[in-house]
Amino acid sequence: MSDENKNLSDDLDDMIGDAKESAKKAGEKISQKASELADDAKELGKEAKEKASEFAGEAKESANDFASGAKEVIDNKKVLTGILAILLGQLGVHKFILGYNKEGGILLGLWIVGAVLTCVGIGVLLLWALGLIGLIEGIIYLTKSDEEFYNTYQVGKKPWF
Repeated sequence: MSDENKNLSDDLDDMIGDAKESAKKAGEKISQKASELADDAKELGKEAKEKASEFAGEAKESANDFASGAKEVIDNKKVLTGILAILLGQLGVHKFILGYNKEGGILLGLWIVGAVLTCVGIGVLLLWALGLIGLIEGIIYLTKSDEEFYNTYQVGKKPWF
């Protein structure tokens, strides 16, 4: 039995040695795979950073395009409002464009009253005054800078003159 125990002990030692060697090989493979995965992760990180940088550049460009488009809309609204104030200021059309519905309604109502009272004569004076208001406001709108117009009439909501 002692030979048999010795053989079993040798077999056990061989098996332990093989297990250690297999574990060492597996550890090396795992280490190699981990290193490869780390390199892949670094590469993906670099690609993600480049994509994010490209996206940020495109976002800045889009924001600049939007800002210039908004400036054109403000400028067009300023010119449109100024011209309509000069031409149709009696009717209050320019007030409706700016979103001042109450003030536009007042001008339109006064125009209707003036048109009805032209038979009496005083209506002509009222229509003339309404035309003068439109002319003055149109000139004021057109002489203001874009920023000043925006801040005064769209942000500050100044309804008259």
